[in-house]
Formats: sequence, C-alpha cells, structure tokens
Amino acid sequence: MVKLGRTIKLRLYPDNNQSADFLTMSREYQRLANIVSQWIFDHDFPLSWLKINHQLYQVLRQKSQLNSQMVQSVFRTVAARYKAVQEQMKQHPYRYKNEGNKWVQVPRDLTWLVKPIHFRRPQADLVRQRNYSFVDEMKRISITTLGKRTKLYFTDKGFEDYFHGNWKLGTAKLVHNCGKWFLHIGVTREVSDFNAKDSPKIVGIDRGLRFLATTFDSAGKTLFFDGQKVLYKRKKFLETRRQLQRKSTKSAKKKLKQLAQRENRWMTDVNHWLAKTLVTAYGSHTLFVLEDLTNVTFNTDDLPKSLRNSHRSWSFFQLGSFLTYKAQAIQSIVVKVNPAFTSQRCPKCGMVEKTNRHHEAHEYWCEQCQYRCNDDRLGAMNIKMLGQDWLSGVKHPKITKLTTIR
Repeated sequence: MVKLGRTIKLRLYPDNNQSADFLTMSREYQRLANIVSQWIFDHDFPLSWLKINHQLYQVLRQKSQLNSQMVQSVFRTVAARYKAVQEQMKQHPYRYKNEGNKWVQVPRDLTWLVKPIHFRRPQADLVRQRNYSFVDEMKRISITTLGKRTKLYFTDKGFEDYFHGNWKLGTAKLVHNCGKWFLHIGVTREVSDFNAKDSPKIVGIDRGLRFLATTFDSAGKTLFFDGQKVLYKRKKFLETRRQLQRKSTKSAKKKLKQLAQRENRWMTDVNHWLAKTLVTAYGSHTLFVLEDLTNVTFNTDDLPKSLRNSHRSWSFFQLGSFLTYKAQAIQSIVVKVNPAFTSQRCPKCGMVEKTNRHHEAHEYWCEQCQYRCNDDRLGAMNIKMLGQDWLSGVKHPKITKLTTIR
C-alpha cells in the first residue's frame, strides 16, 4: 500500500469581524514564524521540532496570544520550510569553472544562506479538531482565532468527493488571497501500490514544445500532443512582457506581476490537462517512462529566436510531478531514466550517431540500416526501451555509445 496525498481548497465566507480576527491571528502566526526562523539561523540550523520546542515554547507562549497547539504548529511550519530549502539547495549545487576551464560542482547546504528565511505573508496552519472542525452536519466550519473559536459557512465546489469515502483530513492552511479567505486542507488515503509483476503496459514519453508529449507504448502505437498553440501563446506573453519592461513605470511593474501570475496559472492548467489525458488514455498498471531532465539544456537551434525563450522556460518538471501523483492514484508509476542519446540511437540496429538526426526536417535517418522515423517518435521509442530495462531489473538504465549494436 502507498499513501496518496491531495490538497482540497475551501472558500470561506467570514463577516467583517471574523475576517479581522483571521487577519490578526495569521499576522501573529507570521510574526512568531519569523522569530523562530531567526533563532534557527542563529543556532546552526537545528531542524528537530523537539529541540526548537524545548528552547522556544515557554518564551513564545508568554509573549503571544496563540494557543499551545498553534505555537507548536509554528515550529513545524518553519522547520518544514527550512527542510524544503535544504533539499532544493542539494539539487542545485554551486557550479564554477576552475583554472583548467572545467566545470566544478560544490554541494550546498543551509550554511550558504546569508540571512534567515523570511515569511512575507500572513498565514496559519490549523490542526484538525483542535484548531478547525466541521459542525452543523458539514454545513459550517469552526476555526480557532486568538482566544476563541468562530463558526462560518464555506463552499467545497469541486472537492465534494473528498469528504466521502476513505480520505483522511489532515492539517489545514488558512490563506488570504485577493481579499478572499480560503482553507487548504491536506487529505490522504491508502491505495494499492504499482506491481511490476502484473505485466504492466510500458509507455515512453518524449517531452518538448513542438509536441508537448510524444508517446510510444508496448503495442507499438504512437500519440502526438501538438504544442504549436502553446509556443505562440508563450510568444505573446513574452512580447507583452517586453513592452511593459520598456515602460518601467509603477503601473507597468504591477501589470508585469499580474501577467506572470496569469502565465503560471495557464502553464499549470496545460500541464494538468496533459497529465490527466495521459493517465486516462493508458489507464491503470502502466509504467510511464520519462527522461530525467534535471540540469539539461535544450538545443533550440531549430526554433526561431522569438520562441527559444519559451523552450528554455517551459515547466517540464511540473508536468512530471503532475503525472507522478495522478499515475499513483490508479496503481501506475512514473520512472525517470538517463536522457543521454535517446534522440540519437537507432531502435532497429542500435547505432548511436548524432548526425542521423535532422532537426530541420524533424526526422531521424540511420546511415547504417536506412531506418527512417520522426525524431520525437524515435525519442519516445528509446525511452520506452529504457523502461523495459528498468522493469527487467536494471536500476539505472541508459544508452551508451561504447557499442553501436545493441
């Protein structure tokens, strides 16, 4: 069994007094979070909740109106944020060129931070039953504020199914956005894990922007997901951004921020749609195979200059994340493999040759066996082959150029 996690978002409808109470509480929570963050920074980054609690609990309880449970939540919130930053720093080491003009990587940790993490927005994490609970047969919700609890109405449109069945509600985050109040609740449930012995379908997925995704499955079928509309919409966003940057006025900067938020929402929607379409098309017990694109720089020579920025900045990682959790819900799995030579290997004779791929025609033509194929489809075929190797027990499958015949 594996634990499946989701976040449901409830819209809250507080009156003016309740809204003021929420804002006061969330600002106090923010203030304590910054105090705890400064203490962690000044004491060599102890991230154990018990150590932080031992040192700060009594002090903060005397100086704050937050109840005991919420002070404990502050410790967990700050520690979790530092752990997230720590993981991000591990994934992005410092790179520089040495005297021999070779790139050197230096691992980074929290000691590289020059100042403590700052919590810029008011927030509050609420523990179920202790800080929030549902009352009046799920028609209202009761939430803790400073010194009291308050009841108010909410809507759960789009998330109704999570309140029925075997979903377990966990800690919630009180969020204030654009004058509206929301409660983001983490929910979990256990589902059957992917079983490699059930003869799963294998689907190789080549990601890009000319085609958002090209798939090749165990039955030899290929699906293409066209990305031309995405490319040109990104181009329009880029042109609008440049026009606003040239103005450099206060209103232009405000519009730039709104434009970035709108573009991110649109990108997220596209990736959600694509991940859902892939999961629906192939169903349960499927091994989805992706290239591990961490620190990979894409070749944009075959794109016009106006579209090269879009190709570099598209959120490929986000698509992989969405596909991973959507696949997990239907007893499928996503595996990432080494991307080396996946666009250069002939699937028929095994020859690995860079010049066989012709970017201008989007075609692969093997000089050795004369095999011809769409270059995106060829990438998906090789990725699918690596997935078969992983299923056979190879821990880190990859294509090598040591031999030309597989």
